[in-house]
Amino acid sequence: MTTSVALCTYNGEKFLKQQIDSILNQTVCVDEITICDDCSTDKTVEILNDYKIKFPDLFQIFINEKNLRSVKNFEKAISLCTKDIIFLCDQDDVWKIEKVNLFLKKFAENSNYKVICSNAELINEEGNSINKNTIWDVPFYFKKNRKKIDYFKSFCLIGNFATGANMAFDRDFISTILPFPEKNFHHDEWLAIVSSAENKFLFFDEKTAYYRIHQNQQVGGVFFENKKNIESQLFKRFNLENQNISFRILKRRILNLKKKKEKILSISGNQKSAIKTRLLQTIDNYLLNLKFQLKKENSLKYYFFELFYF
Repeated sequence: MTTSVALCTYNGEKFLKQQIDSILNQTVCVDEITICDDCSTDKTVEILNDYKIKFPDLFQIFINEKNLRSVKNFEKAISLCTKDIIFLCDQDDVWKIEKVNLFLKKFAENSNYKVICSNAELINEEGNSINKNTIWDVPFYFKKNRKKIDYFKSFCLIGNFATGANMAFDRDFISTILPFPEKNFHHDEWLAIVSSAENKFLFFDEKTAYYRIHQNQQVGGVFFENKKNIESQLFKRFNLENQNISFRILKRRILNLKKKKEKILSISGNQKSAIKTRLLQTIDNYLLNLKFQLKKENSLKYYFFELFYF
């Protein structure tokens, strides 16, 4: 299997060299690094051009004429990749030396899967380790509790824990995922939803990269303060089979699902109609179940909640 890296940059001079060097130092060399810069005003493009001079056959560099922002910039970078397996890549992380090798083994061992995601370690701006629980630990907690996780329902009903920086996918899947929705969805969330809807998503627990937490990153919220019960809280949050849920949590879930429906209704395009219908059906079915639980829990609270929120 040949490999492409889809790397998007925007004013990334501070950490960019460390990221690119970690890609170049893999035990299994990548075949192509496709970079789309989104109108950087710092030294990012200068850094990229230096790498292009050193490795002219490896780097494809494209400078956007206008700022596309993250999702559409990744869409462009993905569309320009030409190899079998495409690795998504942020500008500020660091890949572990075996990352490419580990992913290729997973694709070889699991030919039915089109999108594969891994865990990662946290580091700070200086590159020092941050010891905190992350959203990527959720699948491990399910294994620990001997429960099978339904990825599609988890992504659809609870939230996304598949981060693009830790993700790779089969190029054959491009026609299924592109174009990305115009708004309300991150590219990695969309990849996870569409692939899991077709049972083509896999998550593995090995930590294949160092995910950097810093002041200027675009997307955060992946880690949690270390608490004695955080593992239990995360497991309960994503365990859709759990019937012992408080009224407060039930109410929060219903309100979140109403927001998710609005988000899904914004999806346009005939190509996406099937996944849109399935997402809405999944949410509606689960909402009916939650309303039943809410009514069972406290009929008076349910009455007022139904009156004001439905």
